[in-house]
Amino acid sequence: MNLSAFYMMFLYFPENKTEYIPAFLEFAFFFVLCVIVFIGFQKISKKQELRTKELEQQILEQRKSQHLQD
Repeated sequence: MNLSAFYMMFLYFPENKTEYIPAFLEFAFFFVLCVIVFIGFQKISKKQELRTKELEQQILEQRKSQHLQD
């Protein structure tokens, strides 16, 4: 038996197209959830980036003040 024919046995195309509705709702739910998580990751990353830049500025100012005192 051909391998592609083997995989075709698992495909199911229902005659009644209303059977697609639960699959679509599940897909839409997880898609929206993924978008929300992605946006959350972006916001968290932006906050971490700003904190890192502030810390970097503090370190640079400390180094400048130490060089001026020496």
